[in-house]
Amino acid sequence: MPVRLHAVGRIALAALLGLCLPACERGTPGTGAPIGVAVKPQAQAARKPVEAVNVLRDRLLARDGAGFARLAVPPDLHARLAAGWREGRTRWPLDELPLDAKLPKMLAALQENDAEARLMATFGRQFAGADRDIDQAIRTLVQFGGEYVQKQAGYTPEEREHVAQALAAVGGWALAAPLSDPKHARPFFAALVAAARRSGIEGKAGPAAYATLGMDPSLNRLSPFIATLLAQLRSQYGLDLDASLRGMQVRLLEQTGDSARLRLRYQLAGSEIDAVVPVQRIDGHWYLADFLRRAEASLAGRQAAAGAKNPASP
Repeated sequence: MPVRLHAVGRIALAALLGLCLPACERGTPGTGAPIGVAVKPQAQAARKPVEAVNVLRDRLLARDGAGFARLAVPPDLHARLAAGWREGRTRWPLDELPLDAKLPKMLAALQENDAEARLMATFGRQFAGADRDIDQAIRTLVQFGGEYVQKQAGYTPEEREHVAQALAAVGGWALAAPLSDPKHARPFFAALVAAARRSGIEGKAGPAAYATLGMDPSLNRLSPFIATLLAQLRSQYGLDLDASLRGMQVRLLEQTGDSARLRLRYQLAGSEIDAVVPVQRIDGHWYLADFLRRAEASLAGRQAAAGAKNPASP
């Protein structure tokens, strides 16, 4: 029978698959950084179209969640997003992550006193040695994700093409990765448990913890946690998203006034990704148009933003 993915047990497969689907476009932090990393003085909003990607890539590699959010949208939108965090109306840019709605539960599970033992017990029941079931689950997720993106109105044609390529790449990686091997799962879970406890975010408080902290402090505290996840994906399972970011090539395809289209090329899990990304100029600075659209949608209510959600989080 297929592998069951309940709230705790799904951390292994959902984290391994979900958090890294279109990571280079969906902005995922990298590895190891202290809480509260400051934006470097030279980190300024993009003055040229190609810089709209490059400045965000640099923030990701610097493990600077708050700096990423600051440079990803114009100042007035950033201020409205910060207010929306306090009011519980938005969690952007976490909305760019497939597991944003599950992060509070994930942190709570990882912070329990016996978290490692429970996770390994669940892993042993549902994943250990279940290569055939896991492979089937991966194929199902990739197929579902592809169908979701094609049908969902919240995606642009360029996004559909980009996500389809990323799904295929990560699906191929996941089929080859040792996801059922407890020798890899044990250090993976141990590292996540330690990172969750270091985050300074009280998992049991749920979504209210993010509202209390506010946007920038929450992002700075979450950055090292997600960084640890990605470090473990690299060390235990061979998926190096930092390498994808560092090797990304960006060039201008066309520009008409305050709108432009960029071509992104990068390696993801050994596959070549070739995508087109629209950017928009506002008050002299360039931003990813898809980020602007989803950030605005999130302020209208989290359900209104559901159409722009990543397919790995059904």
